[in-house]
Amino acid sequence: MLDLMPSLGSWRPAVSGQRCAVATIVAAGGSVPRPLGTSMLVSEHGDVLGSLSGGCVEGAVVEAALEAMRDGGSRLESFGYSAEDAFAVGLTCGGELEVHIEPTSATGLDLAVLRAAAGGELSSMALIRRLDAGGGTMVVPDPASFSAEGSRELSILLGEDADVIRAAAAQLDPLLRGGRAGLLRLAPADGCSGATQTEPITLFVESRLPAPRMLIFGANDFGAALLPAGKLLGYDVTLCDARPAFSSQGRFLAADRLATEWPHRYLAGEAAAGRIDSRTVVCVMTHDPKFDIPLLETALGLGLAYVGAMGSRRSHRQRVDALLACGTPVEALERLHSPIGLDLGAVTPAEVAVSITAEILASRAPRPATGRTPRPATGWGSLKDGTGPIHHTPDPTYAKELPWT
Repeated sequence: MLDLMPSLGSWRPAVSGQRCAVATIVAAGGSVPRPLGTSMLVSEHGDVLGSLSGGCVEGAVVEAALEAMRDGGSRLESFGYSAEDAFAVGLTCGGELEVHIEPTSATGLDLAVLRAAAGGELSSMALIRRLDAGGGTMVVPDPASFSAEGSRELSILLGEDADVIRAAAAQLDPLLRGGRAGLLRLAPADGCSGATQTEPITLFVESRLPAPRMLIFGANDFGAALLPAGKLLGYDVTLCDARPAFSSQGRFLAADRLATEWPHRYLAGEAAAGRIDSRTVVCVMTHDPKFDIPLLETALGLGLAYVGAMGSRRSHRQRVDALLACGTPVEALERLHSPIGLDLGAVTPAEVAVSITAEILASRAPRPATGRTPRPATGWGSLKDGTGPIHHTPDPTYAKELPWT
């Protein structure tokens, strides 16, 4: 539901107060197009906001939503792949989805309240929805600091049972503070010891934290190309350079923040002020040891999600020697992505930006427990894991550009 909230203010059915039903992906398995928490709103007249699968199951979900508004009840619909029935509604990608559908009035979801809470641009918020017969929804404005056991509103949502609240807190707090979504099932107070068998308490949690930060150091062509690429991935992008003549150029005005300061001092100051966290990405594009070395020494000591530095393999070796001389631990250097980016044969600033963002995506992707099929020798890996020149000899019929290192 959080993915739809920024659009509620301009969606006519919500603005005009029409009855609506919300359909939300609450469980998924295998290859699916959208993550948990993805929602779709359906108005009483069949208007739709959002998408669950890109077209595979939407028609069936709309019909179920209209039926839910007619009878006032909720339902859980499952969609998968059927090899036997070519006309069955399902996911051709082979995955499985469980979609919870119910009228917004039954969930306690007040679209007018949600529009006001989102304020047109959602930065940090969480929703806790009770999907079982108890019903109810609560909005958490600041999930990073929320304490489940200390919340009166959550206590009411869960029936004011201390044991249930403690059990919920153990699962809720990590989801909320991690900006994740998940389905929780809790045994009711008498579910374990009493003779009465009742329906489990089912909560669906969606949490969104403020956008993670991407700090680009170096006001040059490569920084200018990386800036919009970072914003496209949802990062709050900062461009920092110590040289005013460079950082003040108009092409960097699209950055969320511009800083004219020595890079390592800026990063240390942001860390001290609590404005970076374990999701922060640092891309060092200055390609100048007097900036790079103190900056990387600072960045590698902060436990960031990604630290990458532009340069050739020779530059990297010199950089490593200098960092070791400064006392940087060897294990910290293993986290350094240098040369930065995936080995895509990138040459132009735009191509290098693709290479860098691809490596950032690869570095933050969860690793499956069983591992993936090994990448062929001709596949694309991180430049930091390869050997030899980082630029392939250009085909003169394809490009006339010189390498950037």
